[in-house]
Amino acid sequence: MRLLIIGALSGQIGAASQIAVARGAKVSHADDIENALRVLRKGHGADLIMADTSLDIALLISNLSTELINVPVVACGVDGDPKAAVAAIKAGAQEYVPLPPDAELISAVLEAITEETNTIIHADPRTAETIKLAEQVAKSSASILVVGESGTGKELMAHHIHRKSDRSNKPFVAINCAAIPENLLESELFGYEKGAFTGAVSRRIGKFEEADGGTLLLDEISEMDLRLQAKLLRAIQEKEIDRIGGKLPIKVDARIIATSNREIEKEVAEGNFREDLFFRLNVVMIEIPCLKERPGDLEPLTNFFIKKYTEANGLNDIKLSPEAWAAIKVYDWPGNVRELENTIHRGVLLATNGKIRAESLRLRNSTTGNKGDTSNNGQTTRLVGKTVADVERGLIIDTLDHCLGNRTHAANILGISIRTLRNKLKLYSENGFNVPSPGESGHQSSV
Repeated sequence: MRLLIIGALSGQIGAASQIAVARGAKVSHADDIENALRVLRKGHGADLIMADTSLDIALLISNLSTELINVPVVACGVDGDPKAAVAAIKAGAQEYVPLPPDAELISAVLEAITEETNTIIHADPRTAETIKLAEQVAKSSASILVVGESGTGKELMAHHIHRKSDRSNKPFVAINCAAIPENLLESELFGYEKGAFTGAVSRRIGKFEEADGGTLLLDEISEMDLRLQAKLLRAIQEKEIDRIGGKLPIKVDARIIATSNREIEKEVAEGNFREDLFFRLNVVMIEIPCLKERPGDLEPLTNFFIKKYTEANGLNDIKLSPEAWAAIKVYDWPGNVRELENTIHRGVLLATNGKIRAESLRLRNSTTGNKGDTSNNGQTTRLVGKTVADVERGLIIDTLDHCLGNRTHAANILGISIRTLRNKLKLYSENGFNVPSPGESGHQSSV
Protein backbone atom coordinates (compact mmCIF):
# COMPACT_ATOMS: atom_id res chain seq x y z
CA MET A 1 0.00 0.00 0.00
CA ARG A 2 1.45 3.37 -1.11
CA LEU A 3 -0.07 6.27 0.83
CA LEU A 4 0.34 9.90 -0.27
CA ILE A 5 -0.55 12.49 2.38
CA ILE A 6 -1.31 16.00 1.12
CA GLY A 7 -1.21 18.93 3.56
CA ALA A 8 -0.46 19.13 7.26
CA LEU A 9 -3.58 17.23 8.42
CA SER A 10 -4.14 19.96 11.01
CA GLY A 11 -0.75 19.23 12.56
CA GLN A 12 -1.45 15.50 12.83
CA ILE A 13 0.63 14.35 9.87
CA GLY A 14 3.29 12.71 12.05
CA ALA A 15 0.76 10.67 14.00
CA ALA A 16 -1.13 9.61 10.85
CA SER A 17 2.13 8.62 9.11
CA GLN A 18 3.27 6.51 12.07
CA ILE A 19 -0.03 4.67 12.19
CA ALA A 20 0.06 3.98 8.43
CA VAL A 21 3.70 2.82 8.48
CA ALA A 22 2.94 0.50 11.40
CA ARG A 23 0.22 -1.06 9.24
CA GLY A 24 2.66 -1.73 6.39
CA ALA A 25 2.04 1.35 4.22
CA LYS A 26 4.78 3.26 2.42
CA VAL A 27 4.09 6.93 3.12
CA SER A 28 5.09 9.98 1.09
CA HIS A 29 4.09 13.60 1.64
CA ALA A 30 3.30 16.70 -0.40
CA ASP A 31 2.63 20.16 1.01
CA ASP A 32 -0.11 21.07 -1.45
CA ILE A 33 -2.06 19.86 -4.50
CA GLU A 34 0.45 21.06 -7.08
CA ASN A 35 3.34 19.33 -5.34
CA ALA A 36 1.23 16.19 -4.99
CA LEU A 37 0.54 16.17 -8.72
CA ARG A 38 4.24 16.69 -9.36
CA VAL A 39 5.03 13.64 -7.22
CA LEU A 40 2.50 11.53 -9.14
CA ARG A 41 3.76 12.76 -12.53
CA LYS A 42 7.27 11.61 -11.59
CA GLY A 43 6.00 8.06 -11.26
CA HIS A 44 5.93 7.92 -7.46
CA GLY A 45 2.48 6.35 -7.59
CA ALA A 46 -0.07 6.03 -4.81
CA ASP A 47 -2.78 3.54 -3.95
CA LEU A 48 -4.50 6.02 -1.63
CA ILE A 49 -4.42 9.77 -1.02
CA MET A 50 -5.20 11.32 2.36
CA ALA A 51 -5.83 15.05 1.92
CA ASP A 52 -6.39 17.82 4.44
CA THR A 53 -9.88 19.32 4.14
CA SER A 54 -8.30 22.79 4.29
CA LEU A 55 -7.21 22.11 0.70
CA ASP A 56 -9.49 22.32 -2.32
CA ILE A 57 -10.59 18.66 -2.49
CA ALA A 58 -12.75 19.28 -5.57
CA LEU A 59 -9.77 20.79 -7.41
CA LEU A 60 -7.57 17.84 -6.40
CA ILE A 61 -10.07 15.27 -7.68
CA SER A 62 -10.68 17.27 -10.86
CA ASN A 63 -6.93 17.42 -11.58
CA LEU A 64 -6.52 13.70 -10.92
CA SER A 65 -9.33 13.00 -13.39
CA THR A 66 -7.90 15.37 -16.02
CA GLU A 67 -4.48 13.75 -15.78
CA LEU A 68 -5.98 10.25 -15.86
CA ILE A 69 -4.62 9.39 -12.40
CA ASN A 70 -7.00 6.94 -10.79
CA VAL A 71 -6.38 7.07 -7.04
CA PRO A 72 -9.05 7.09 -4.30
CA VAL A 73 -9.06 10.14 -2.04
CA VAL A 74 -9.81 10.17 1.69
CA ALA A 75 -10.42 13.59 3.26
CA CYS A 76 -9.08 14.31 6.75
CA GLY A 77 -10.30 17.12 8.99
CA VAL A 78 -10.67 18.18 12.58
CA ASP A 79 -13.39 16.20 14.32
CA GLY A 80 -16.57 18.19 14.78
CA ASP A 81 -16.47 19.98 11.40
CA PRO A 82 -19.47 18.43 9.61
CA LYS A 83 -19.52 21.06 6.85
CA ALA A 84 -15.98 20.13 5.76
CA ALA A 85 -16.88 16.44 5.78
CA VAL A 86 -19.99 16.94 3.66
CA ALA A 87 -18.16 19.22 1.22
CA ALA A 88 -15.35 16.68 0.80
CA ILE A 89 -17.70 13.79 0.12
CA LYS A 90 -19.70 15.89 -2.36
CA ALA A 91 -16.44 16.79 -4.10
CA GLY A 92 -15.74 13.10 -4.66
CA ALA A 93 -13.76 11.90 -1.65
CA GLN A 94 -14.52 8.26 -0.85
CA GLU A 95 -14.28 8.63 2.92
CA TYR A 96 -13.87 11.24 5.65
CA VAL A 97 -11.49 10.55 8.53
CA PRO A 98 -11.73 12.83 11.59
CA LEU A 99 -8.60 14.14 13.27
CA PRO A 100 -6.75 13.48 15.54
CA PRO A 101 -6.32 10.12 13.76
CA ASP A 102 -7.61 6.95 15.36
CA ALA A 103 -5.32 3.96 14.82
CA GLU A 104 -8.16 1.49 14.32
CA LEU A 105 -9.97 3.79 11.89
CA ILE A 106 -6.83 4.40 9.81
CA SER A 107 -6.19 0.64 9.74
CA ALA A 108 -9.76 -0.04 8.63
CA VAL A 109 -9.50 2.51 5.81
CA LEU A 110 -6.19 1.08 4.56
CA GLU A 111 -7.56 -2.47 4.69
CA ALA A 112 -10.79 -1.46 2.94
CA ILE A 113 -8.94 0.27 0.11
CA THR A 114 -6.66 -2.74 -0.33
CA GLU A 115 -9.49 -5.27 -0.46
CA GLU A 116 -12.44 -3.20 -1.69
CA THR A 117 -12.34 -3.99 -5.39
CA ASN A 118 -9.92 -6.91 -5.40
CA THR A 119 -11.90 -9.75 -3.87
CA ILE A 120 -13.29 -12.34 -6.27
CA ILE A 121 -16.69 -13.38 -4.94
CA HIS A 122 -17.52 -16.86 -6.21
CA ALA A 123 -19.00 -20.27 -5.46
CA ASP A 124 -19.19 -21.86 -8.90
CA PRO A 125 -16.66 -24.67 -9.67
CA ARG A 126 -15.85 -23.19 -13.07
CA THR A 127 -14.78 -19.90 -11.48
CA ALA A 128 -12.73 -21.83 -8.93
CA GLU A 129 -10.90 -23.62 -11.78
CA THR A 130 -10.12 -20.28 -13.46
CA ILE A 131 -8.74 -18.85 -10.22
CA LYS A 132 -6.63 -21.99 -9.67
CA LEU A 133 -5.05 -21.58 -13.13
CA ALA A 134 -4.37 -17.90 -12.45
CA GLU A 135 -2.66 -18.67 -9.15
CA GLN A 136 -0.61 -21.45 -10.77
CA VAL A 137 1.01 -19.03 -13.24
CA ALA A 138 1.03 -15.94 -10.98
CA LYS A 139 4.57 -16.42 -9.65
CA SER A 140 6.10 -16.64 -13.10
CA SER A 141 7.25 -13.54 -14.98
CA ALA A 142 5.36 -14.55 -18.13
CA SER A 143 2.95 -12.20 -19.84
CA ILE A 144 -0.69 -13.17 -19.36
CA LEU A 145 -3.67 -12.51 -21.59
CA VAL A 146 -7.00 -12.41 -19.75
CA VAL A 147 -10.00 -12.70 -22.07
CA GLY A 148 -13.75 -12.73 -21.58
CA GLU A 149 -16.90 -10.77 -22.26
CA SER A 150 -17.30 -7.23 -20.94
CA GLY A 151 -18.20 -7.19 -17.27
CA THR A 152 -16.90 -10.65 -16.36
CA GLY A 153 -14.15 -9.36 -14.05
CA LYS A 154 -10.96 -9.34 -16.13
CA GLU A 155 -9.34 -6.48 -14.22
CA LEU A 156 -10.28 -8.14 -10.94
CA MET A 157 -8.46 -11.27 -12.11
CA ALA A 158 -5.41 -9.18 -13.02
CA HIS A 159 -5.35 -7.75 -9.49
CA HIS A 160 -5.61 -11.27 -8.09
CA ILE A 161 -2.67 -12.48 -10.20
CA HIS A 162 -0.57 -9.54 -8.98
CA ARG A 163 -1.40 -10.23 -5.33
CA LYS A 164 -0.39 -13.88 -5.74
CA SER A 165 2.87 -13.03 -7.54
CA ASP A 166 6.34 -12.32 -6.20
CA ARG A 167 5.74 -8.70 -7.21
CA SER A 168 2.83 -8.19 -4.82
CA ASN A 169 4.75 -5.63 -2.74
CA LYS A 170 5.52 -3.59 -5.87
CA PRO A 171 3.18 -1.29 -7.84
CA PHE A 172 0.13 -2.51 -9.74
CA VAL A 173 -0.53 0.02 -12.49
CA ALA A 174 -3.50 -0.14 -14.86
CA ILE A 175 -4.28 1.75 -18.05
CA ASN A 176 -7.44 1.41 -20.12
CA CYS A 177 -6.42 1.47 -23.78
CA ALA A 178 -10.02 2.05 -24.88
CA ALA A 179 -10.77 4.97 -22.57
CA ILE A 180 -7.82 7.18 -23.51
CA PRO A 181 -7.75 9.08 -26.82
CA GLU A 182 -5.28 7.62 -29.27
CA ASN A 183 -3.09 10.74 -29.35
CA LEU A 184 -2.68 10.62 -25.54
CA LEU A 185 -2.18 6.90 -25.03
CA GLU A 186 1.47 6.89 -26.13
CA SER A 187 2.44 9.61 -23.67
CA GLU A 188 0.49 7.87 -20.90
CA LEU A 189 2.36 4.62 -21.52
CA PHE A 190 5.86 5.90 -22.13
CA GLY A 191 5.91 9.38 -20.60
CA TYR A 192 7.51 12.49 -22.04
CA GLU A 193 10.24 15.04 -21.43
CA LYS A 194 9.68 18.71 -20.75
CA GLY A 195 9.17 20.56 -24.01
CA ALA A 196 8.51 17.39 -26.03
CA PHE A 197 5.33 18.98 -27.40
CA THR A 198 3.06 21.94 -26.75
CA GLY A 199 1.76 21.67 -23.20
CA ALA A 200 4.60 19.47 -21.93
CA VAL A 201 5.61 21.92 -19.20
CA SER A 202 7.42 19.31 -17.13
CA ARG A 203 8.67 15.74 -17.35
CA ARG A 204 5.93 13.11 -17.00
CA ILE A 205 6.70 9.50 -16.06
CA GLY A 206 4.69 6.96 -18.05
CA LYS A 207 2.88 3.87 -16.82
CA PHE A 208 5.75 1.54 -17.78
CA GLU A 209 8.16 3.37 -15.47
CA GLU A 210 5.54 3.73 -12.76
CA ALA A 211 5.05 -0.06 -12.82
CA ASP A 212 8.78 -0.82 -12.71
CA GLY A 213 9.32 -3.93 -10.59
CA GLY A 214 5.58 -4.59 -10.45
CA THR A 215 2.70 -5.31 -12.81
CA LEU A 216 1.33 -3.29 -15.71
CA LEU A 217 -2.24 -4.01 -16.76
CA LEU A 218 -3.08 -3.09 -20.36
CA ASP A 219 -6.86 -3.15 -20.23
CA GLU A 220 -8.73 -3.69 -23.54
CA ILE A 221 -5.48 -3.87 -25.48
CA SER A 222 -7.29 -4.84 -28.70
CA GLU A 223 -8.39 -1.17 -28.97
CA MET A 224 -4.78 0.00 -29.37
CA ASP A 225 -3.68 1.55 -32.68
CA LEU A 226 -1.35 -0.59 -34.83
CA ARG A 227 1.41 2.03 -34.81
CA LEU A 228 1.48 2.07 -31.04
CA GLN A 229 1.37 -1.74 -30.95
CA ALA A 230 4.80 -1.77 -32.63
CA LYS A 231 6.28 0.47 -29.94
CA LEU A 232 4.65 -1.64 -27.23
CA LEU A 233 6.12 -4.83 -28.71
CA ARG A 234 9.62 -3.35 -28.56
CA ALA A 235 9.12 -2.27 -24.96
CA ILE A 236 8.06 -5.79 -23.95
CA GLN A 237 10.82 -7.53 -25.91
CA GLU A 238 13.71 -5.22 -25.00
CA LYS A 239 12.45 -4.27 -21.53
CA GLU A 240 13.16 -0.65 -22.28
CA ILE A 241 11.13 2.36 -23.34
CA ASP A 242 11.72 5.76 -24.89
CA ARG A 243 10.01 8.78 -23.41
CA ILE A 244 8.55 11.13 -26.02
CA GLY A 245 11.24 13.72 -26.62
CA GLY A 246 13.82 11.63 -24.77
CA LYS A 247 17.33 10.93 -26.02
CA LEU A 248 18.20 7.73 -24.16
CA PRO A 249 16.27 4.47 -23.67
CA ILE A 250 15.16 3.63 -20.13
CA LYS A 251 15.26 0.10 -18.72
CA VAL A 252 12.01 -1.11 -17.17
CA ASP A 253 10.94 -4.35 -15.53
CA ALA A 254 7.16 -4.67 -15.55
CA ARG A 255 5.17 -7.89 -15.74
CA ILE A 256 2.51 -7.44 -18.44
CA ILE A 257 -1.09 -8.53 -18.06
CA ALA A 258 -3.36 -7.64 -20.97
CA THR A 259 -7.13 -7.99 -21.26
CA SER A 260 -9.55 -8.02 -24.16
CA ASN A 261 -13.24 -8.64 -24.70
CA ARG A 262 -12.64 -9.32 -28.40
CA GLU A 263 -11.48 -12.47 -30.16
CA ILE A 264 -7.88 -11.37 -30.69
CA GLU A 265 -7.16 -14.24 -33.10
CA LYS A 266 -9.89 -12.80 -35.31
CA GLU A 267 -8.45 -9.29 -34.94
CA VAL A 268 -5.06 -10.67 -36.00
CA ALA A 269 -6.59 -12.39 -39.04
CA GLU A 270 -8.31 -9.15 -40.06
CA GLY A 271 -5.11 -7.14 -39.72
CA ASN A 272 -6.25 -5.10 -36.72
CA PHE A 273 -3.77 -6.59 -34.25
CA ARG A 274 -0.12 -7.51 -34.71
CA GLU A 275 0.47 -11.26 -34.70
CA ASP A 276 3.93 -10.94 -33.11
CA LEU A 277 2.49 -8.86 -30.26
CA PHE A 278 -0.30 -11.39 -29.77
CA PHE A 279 2.24 -14.21 -29.43
CA ARG A 280 4.33 -12.14 -27.04
CA LEU A 281 1.32 -11.41 -24.80
CA ASN A 282 -0.31 -14.81 -25.07
CA VAL A 283 2.23 -16.86 -23.13
CA VAL A 284 -0.66 -17.89 -20.91
CA MET A 285 -4.32 -17.21 -21.69
CA ILE A 286 -6.89 -17.13 -18.92
CA GLU A 287 -10.48 -17.14 -20.13
CA ILE A 288 -13.11 -15.91 -17.70
CA PRO A 289 -16.51 -17.50 -18.38
CA CYS A 290 -19.56 -15.28 -18.72
CA LEU A 291 -21.96 -15.12 -15.78
CA LYS A 292 -24.62 -17.35 -17.35
CA GLU A 293 -21.98 -20.12 -17.60
CA ARG A 294 -21.25 -19.97 -13.86
CA PRO A 295 -24.69 -19.87 -12.21
CA GLY A 296 -23.25 -20.85 -8.84
CA ASP A 297 -21.80 -17.33 -8.55
CA LEU A 298 -25.19 -15.61 -8.81
CA GLU A 299 -26.27 -15.97 -5.21
CA PRO A 300 -23.03 -14.92 -3.45
CA LEU A 301 -22.57 -12.00 -5.86
CA THR A 302 -26.16 -10.85 -5.37
CA ASN A 303 -25.84 -10.99 -1.58
CA PHE A 304 -22.51 -9.16 -1.74
CA PHE A 305 -23.91 -6.31 -3.84
CA ILE A 306 -27.04 -5.99 -1.68
CA LYS A 307 -24.86 -5.61 1.42
CA LYS A 308 -22.46 -3.24 -0.35
CA TYR A 309 -25.11 -0.80 -1.58
CA THR A 310 -27.27 -1.03 1.51
CA GLU A 311 -24.32 0.10 3.61
CA ALA A 312 -23.12 2.66 1.04
CA ASN A 313 -26.50 4.39 1.03
CA GLY A 314 -27.00 4.27 4.79
CA LEU A 315 -30.12 2.10 4.50
CA ASN A 316 -31.57 -0.40 6.90
CA ASP A 317 -31.50 -4.13 6.17
CA ILE A 318 -32.67 -4.81 2.58
CA LYS A 319 -33.92 -8.24 1.52
CA LEU A 320 -34.54 -9.77 -1.89
CA SER A 321 -38.10 -10.92 -2.56
CA PRO A 322 -38.62 -14.48 -3.93
CA GLU A 323 -39.99 -13.00 -7.17
CA ALA A 324 -36.89 -10.84 -7.62
CA TRP A 325 -34.58 -13.82 -7.03
CA ALA A 326 -36.55 -15.85 -9.57
CA ALA A 327 -36.13 -13.04 -12.12
CA ILE A 328 -32.39 -12.90 -11.44
CA LYS A 329 -32.00 -16.67 -11.95
CA VAL A 330 -33.77 -16.81 -15.34
CA TYR A 331 -32.13 -13.69 -16.82
CA ASP A 332 -29.11 -14.39 -19.02
CA TRP A 333 -27.02 -11.35 -17.97
CA PRO A 334 -25.54 -10.08 -21.24
CA GLY A 335 -23.61 -7.46 -19.24
CA ASN A 336 -22.33 -10.12 -16.82
CA VAL A 337 -21.23 -9.22 -13.27
CA ARG A 338 -21.14 -5.51 -14.04
CA GLU A 339 -24.77 -5.58 -15.14
CA LEU A 340 -25.72 -7.62 -12.07
CA GLU A 341 -24.05 -5.03 -9.83
CA ASN A 342 -25.87 -2.14 -11.52
CA THR A 343 -29.16 -4.02 -11.31
CA ILE A 344 -28.80 -4.77 -7.60
CA HIS A 345 -27.73 -1.17 -6.94
CA ARG A 346 -30.94 0.00 -8.61
CA GLY A 347 -32.96 -2.59 -6.71
CA VAL A 348 -31.58 -1.39 -3.37
CA LEU A 349 -32.37 2.24 -4.18
CA LEU A 350 -35.92 1.39 -5.30
CA ALA A 351 -36.67 -1.12 -2.52
CA THR A 352 -39.98 -0.67 -0.69
CA ASN A 353 -40.55 -1.69 2.90
CA GLY A 354 -37.10 -3.27 3.00
CA LYS A 355 -37.80 -5.54 0.01
CA ILE A 356 -36.33 -5.56 -3.49
CA ARG A 357 -39.24 -6.38 -5.82
CA ALA A 358 -38.87 -7.93 -9.27
CA GLU A 359 -40.21 -4.77 -10.95
CA SER A 360 -37.50 -2.69 -9.21
CA LEU A 361 -34.81 -4.66 -11.06
CA ARG A 362 -36.26 -3.67 -14.46
CA LEU A 363 -34.94 -6.82 -16.14
CA ARG A 364 -36.07 -7.58 -19.67
CA ASN A 365 -37.87 -10.83 -20.48
CA SER A 366 -34.82 -12.87 -21.46
CA THR A 367 -36.82 -15.98 -22.39
CA THR A 368 -38.24 -14.36 -25.55
CA GLY A 369 -34.88 -14.11 -27.25
CA ASN A 370 -35.53 -10.38 -27.82
CA LYS A 371 -34.04 -8.81 -24.73
CA GLY A 372 -33.90 -5.40 -26.29
CA ASP A 373 -37.36 -5.52 -27.87
CA THR A 374 -39.70 -6.35 -25.01
CA SER A 375 -41.75 -3.94 -22.99
CA ASN A 376 -42.41 -4.22 -19.26
CA ASN A 377 -45.49 -6.36 -19.82
CA GLY A 378 -43.53 -8.85 -21.94
CA GLN A 379 -45.17 -7.83 -25.23
CA THR A 380 -42.89 -7.28 -28.21
CA THR A 381 -42.50 -3.65 -29.19
CA ARG A 382 -43.22 -3.24 -32.92
CA LEU A 383 -40.11 -2.06 -34.72
CA VAL A 384 -41.53 -2.00 -38.25
CA GLY A 385 -41.35 1.54 -39.59
CA LYS A 386 -38.38 2.53 -37.45
CA THR A 387 -34.94 3.20 -38.92
CA VAL A 388 -31.81 1.39 -37.78
CA ALA A 389 -30.65 4.70 -36.27
CA ASP A 390 -33.90 4.94 -34.26
CA VAL A 391 -33.48 1.42 -32.87
CA GLU A 392 -29.79 1.99 -32.10
CA ARG A 393 -30.58 5.23 -30.28
CA GLY A 394 -33.27 3.54 -28.23
CA LEU A 395 -30.96 0.64 -27.33
CA ILE A 396 -28.15 2.97 -26.28
CA ILE A 397 -30.30 5.30 -24.18
CA ASP A 398 -32.21 2.40 -22.58
CA THR A 399 -28.92 0.71 -21.69
CA LEU A 400 -27.57 3.96 -20.23
CA ASP A 401 -30.79 4.31 -18.27
CA HIS A 402 -30.37 0.73 -17.03
CA CYS A 403 -26.85 1.63 -15.82
CA LEU A 404 -28.07 4.73 -13.95
CA GLY A 405 -26.21 6.96 -16.41
CA ASN A 406 -22.83 5.26 -15.97
CA ARG A 407 -21.13 5.71 -19.38
CA THR A 408 -18.37 3.15 -18.85
CA HIS A 409 -20.72 0.38 -17.74
CA ALA A 410 -23.15 1.10 -20.58
CA ALA A 411 -20.35 1.00 -23.16
CA ASN A 412 -19.19 -2.36 -21.86
CA ILE A 413 -22.70 -3.83 -21.99
CA LEU A 414 -23.21 -2.48 -25.53
CA GLY A 415 -19.82 -3.78 -26.67
CA ILE A 416 -18.64 -0.38 -27.96
CA SER A 417 -15.81 1.89 -26.88
CA ILE A 418 -16.44 4.70 -24.43
CA ARG A 419 -15.41 7.19 -27.14
CA THR A 420 -18.07 5.86 -29.52
CA LEU A 421 -20.71 6.04 -26.81
CA ARG A 422 -19.83 9.61 -25.86
CA ASN A 423 -19.92 10.74 -29.48
CA LYS A 424 -23.36 9.22 -29.99
CA LEU A 425 -24.72 10.69 -26.75
CA LYS A 426 -23.42 14.12 -27.74
CA LEU A 427 -25.27 13.79 -31.05
CA TYR A 428 -28.49 12.69 -29.32
CA SER A 429 -28.34 15.62 -26.89
CA GLU A 430 -27.75 18.08 -29.72
CA ASN A 431 -30.82 16.64 -31.48
CA GLY A 432 -33.00 17.19 -28.43
CA PHE A 433 -33.19 13.65 -27.00
CA ASN A 434 -33.15 13.11 -23.23
CA VAL A 435 -29.84 11.49 -22.25
CA PRO A 436 -29.59 10.25 -18.62
CA SER A 437 -26.90 11.97 -16.59
CA PRO A 438 -24.56 9.95 -14.34
CA GLY A 439 -26.53 8.70 -11.35
CA GLU A 440 -29.82 9.41 -13.09
CA SER A 441 -32.40 6.98 -14.44
CA GLY A 442 -35.03 8.34 -16.76
CA HIS A 443 -37.18 5.18 -16.74
CA GLN A 444 -38.35 5.81 -20.27
CA SER A 445 -37.68 4.15 -23.59
CA SER A 446 -36.40 6.20 -26.49
CA VAL A 447 -37.50 3.84 -29.27
